[in-house]
Amino acid sequence: MTKQEKVDFVIETLQTLYPTIPIPLDHKNPYTLLIAVLLSAQCTDVRVNQITPLLFAKADNPFDMIKMSVEEIKAIIRPCGLSPMKSKGIYGLSKILIEKYNGEVPKSFEGLEELPAVGHKTASVVMSQAFGVPAFPVDTHIHRLMYRWNLTNGKNVQQTEKDAKRLFPKELWNDLHLQIIWYGREYSPARGWDLEKDVITKTIGRKSVLDAYYKSK
Repeated sequence: MTKQEKVDFVIETLQTLYPTIPIPLDHKNPYTLLIAVLLSAQCTDVRVNQITPLLFAKADNPFDMIKMSVEEIKAIIRPCGLSPMKSKGIYGLSKILIEKYNGEVPKSFEGLEELPAVGHKTASVVMSQAFGVPAFPVDTHIHRLMYRWNLTNGKNVQQTEKDAKRLFPKELWNDLHLQIIWYGREYSPARGWDLEKDVITKTIGRKSVLDAYYKSK
């Protein structure tokens, strides 16, 4: 298979498996999505979705959020891990949104990435899922799968994002990054991986990855 044929095979397989794509993090507006994505760093989406209703019942907008103290926010989000840093980030960015953006979430990568605790991946998720701007946020699943599929050398997430954007058509980025995440969770996990169920890796996988898999069996 040529590189282009592999890319086409990935797109076709994912569109067949996920014709409608659920959004992993529960949210109701750009602000709640931003907070949910920030909380998801080194935490599962399932856990985040258990915690955000408790937080958003008290504050689902920056004006209510800064009525709470950093300590109060920290107490609610503690199960998500990294709560000292995340609570300061949530409080700090809420304050900036009020002072600089009238409480609205900025619709630019630059504006988002200037906010405390918001990195490029978080900004990409918000731009893509809240505002429909083409972006390709790379999480651990996408990083793992792009390497397994031999579509990137996997040196770092920046390189993986660059390769994904180069290989896949821009109009598909927003759907594809979610489809790959769901595929990674269901068919190509880091642990407990069954290659027989993982049709994409089985068909186009990196030789060294496939060899290592068969050797371990």
